[in-house]
Amino acid sequence: MTMKNHYQILIIGGGNAGISVAAQLLIKNSTLEIGIIDPSENHYYQPAWTLVGGGVFDIKKTIRKEADCIPERAHWIQDEVLSFSPEQNTLKCKLSGGISYDYLVVAPGIQLDWHKIIGLKENLGTRGICSNYTFESAPYTWETLRSLGSGKAIFTNPNTPIKCGGAPQKIMYLAADYIKKQGLLQKSEVHFYSGGGVIFGVKKYAEVLNQVIVRYGIQTHFNYNLIEIDPVSKTAVFETKGDDNQLLRTEQQFDMIHVTPPQSAPDFIKNSPLAIKDNPLGWVDLNRDTMQHNRFLNIFGCGDAGITPNSKTGAAIRKQAPVLVDNLLEYMKGKPLSNSYNGYSSCPLVTGYGKLVLAEFDYNNEPMETFPFNQAKERYSMWLLKTKVLPWLYWNKILKGTA
Repeated sequence: MTMKNHYQILIIGGGNAGISVAAQLLIKNSTLEIGIIDPSENHYYQPAWTLVGGGVFDIKKTIRKEADCIPERAHWIQDEVLSFSPEQNTLKCKLSGGISYDYLVVAPGIQLDWHKIIGLKENLGTRGICSNYTFESAPYTWETLRSLGSGKAIFTNPNTPIKCGGAPQKIMYLAADYIKKQGLLQKSEVHFYSGGGVIFGVKKYAEVLNQVIVRYGIQTHFNYNLIEIDPVSKTAVFETKGDDNQLLRTEQQFDMIHVTPPQSAPDFIKNSPLAIKDNPLGWVDLNRDTMQHNRFLNIFGCGDAGITPNSKTGAAIRKQAPVLVDNLLEYMKGKPLSNSYNGYSSCPLVTGYGKLVLAEFDYNNEPMETFPFNQAKERYSMWLLKTKVLPWLYWNKILKGTA
């Protein structure tokens, strides 16, 4: 396909959100001219990286070539976006220069801000410092866990929104279960340091998670934000607020630390007119119901970079994408937007090997459950859903726009 400098619909991001939207648009109207801008050579199924870190999933099964994931009738522009000029319906790319559009879909995903924790980026994957948040580092989590013995394991959660809010806990429960199976739980320490104030925002699921925490003897510390790691002394430095609202620092030794980095919209979004004004994390300024941009009406957005106050998960994208697609097509025809996203998200909370709580909820943190049983109970069937069904569904249905 020859390079063009104008597209009817231009999509920023070739991840779950961008590809799902493109595929669904082309199913509804195969004549649409769609370009997808994404620099990545590879496409990843990131939800399985928790299972990789827990030693029960092959990392090689989480990667495919990006070219194989792009819908056939869409044009992949392998490039990086540098800047936007939404008043002129144009943007600038690193290699391709200026590209114009009639309609823009912004779905760039979320940025991992490793640099905000001193000593993390350069020491990740060494000295017991691990994270399931990259393809390269997830296998080291399992390596560290296997060699932990009866040490002290710390699991962190930042004070920013993150993709898959339950991920920092899932690996902690797997680790605690692994330590328990080795007969070392009584001689070990497992700690959860969270920049947030609660274990989970939905009361129904928080209650069962608190029982899981008691079962493993996990020590929880809320409103503690990781700011520094010293790899030599194996010390983690946290910040918290004292009674007088002054910031206090506390140091904790570790044998293993699993870090979930702070996250934000990508810098090229954050520094653009598309971002919500005066927001330090730079989220795209979207209408939470229609997925349309609040100021530039021929721009829509989907996925983790949006300001919509849902949990940032692939399940949320699966419900956002059809709303965006139908509303965009209506807007193109000059019709009022009639479709609304209710904030649905799902978090398959792994609570141990063969155990999973399937949390599903809306904008109001009210449960929105799919199955005709109590999903706040740990179930092996839901573990099979996470480990077998969802990966298949992702590659074969979701990315093809049929789920």
